[in-house]
Amino acid sequence: MSNITPQTSQNDAMRYSALSILANGLRGNRGWTPAWREPEPKAEYDVVVVGAGHGLATAYYLAKEYGLRNIAVIERSYLGSGNIGRNTTIVRSNYLLPGNVPFYELSMKLWEGLEQDLNYNAMVSQRGVINLFHSDPQRDAYARRGNAMRLHGIDAELLDVEAMRAMAPMLDFDNARFPIKGGLLQRRGGTVRHDAVVWGYGRAADARGVDIVQNCEVTGITVEAGRAVGVETNRGPIRAKKVALAVAGNSSQVAAMAGLRLPIETHVLQAFVTEGIKPFLDHVVTFGAGHFYVSQSDKGGLVFGGDLDGYNSYAQRGNLPVVEDVCEGGMALMPAIGRLRLLRSWGGLMDMSMDGSPIIDRTPVQGLYLNAGWCYGGFKATPASGLCFAHLIARDEPHPVATAYRLDRFASGRVIDEKGMGAQPNLH
Repeated sequence: MSNITPQTSQNDAMRYSALSILANGLRGNRGWTPAWREPEPKAEYDVVVVGAGHGLATAYYLAKEYGLRNIAVIERSYLGSGNIGRNTTIVRSNYLLPGNVPFYELSMKLWEGLEQDLNYNAMVSQRGVINLFHSDPQRDAYARRGNAMRLHGIDAELLDVEAMRAMAPMLDFDNARFPIKGGLLQRRGGTVRHDAVVWGYGRAADARGVDIVQNCEVTGITVEAGRAVGVETNRGPIRAKKVALAVAGNSSQVAAMAGLRLPIETHVLQAFVTEGIKPFLDHVVTFGAGHFYVSQSDKGGLVFGGDLDGYNSYAQRGNLPVVEDVCEGGMALMPAIGRLRLLRSWGGLMDMSMDGSPIIDRTPVQGLYLNAGWCYGGFKATPASGLCFAHLIARDEPHPVATAYRLDRFASGRVIDEKGMGAQPNLH
């Protein structure tokens, strides 16, 4: 899929529709131009957003919701080269704790209207997310989670083993070690095409005047009298009234340029895809007896992942022990996939916070804003993260659903420990 759109002015972009496709087809498709410009960075902006994942969504909402126009998103490589394009595409809002539930539900609602908002096919597929349980204590834990979701108006269904057999007969229900006793279902959860999310936000942000500057690496943050006033890049200095960091696994490195030390660690998380097969798996399924999650892509491949590699790394690739562990989980859950060939694997850089929950907050450096610590949950949070970060930057106060994501919560002890595993990011 190429990033093209009908030839129009920046501020009056033609909307995608059946009629526009037909009209351009009749003209031999000679009127298509790039979906976003390739501008040279200006000397100064009102806001410079570093990172084109959550940062791209942030810039879009800054322009759409808060009327800002003099914005740049700078990305050290091409759009989609970071975690926004290196994930397993799952979206859901089946969280338990008050700090997380309203935020991820906002994100789920934004996903549901994203294609209409951006006028772009992001391939939102609400096929349902099922968390399996294998013991009575696990059932109780999922019942509690489901009750918490329903108290917040979020859909949740606790399924018994008979209902699970009807929905997913390919699972190994009678595994002697991990018999399946049921699952927690969120029907509104599902998958979204990650590349299309990047292209949709990129096109929509550009149409609202945002400069998207690719191949522009930050090499320093300019701080004067305790205030961030710009960034140094491989394409020259860029001044800014406000600087916003949304660089996922590289957050520690970039924040250190302003003298900050963050309460996060960076780990690599691998993902995998098999050869394409006929329709096999209708839902997103997670294994309750091991860390394994799987869905089937529109191309037919099974897309799955599992645990972190378990050591600090900035490499976008993993190692064979985790490949073995993840495949063992898949085989324990669905032995039928044993003959499938793995086509490829890749790694994303996870910025693991000390409680497994994110940070959206101002930093001790005035004019410098931080969006980080997403652990496993970054992609599903993209719309709400962008909207809440834009709110923080524009108004200098947290969005109502993101008030718990403070940077100082680790010093004050107000952590949001969703999994109850303590401050060990390798367990999250």
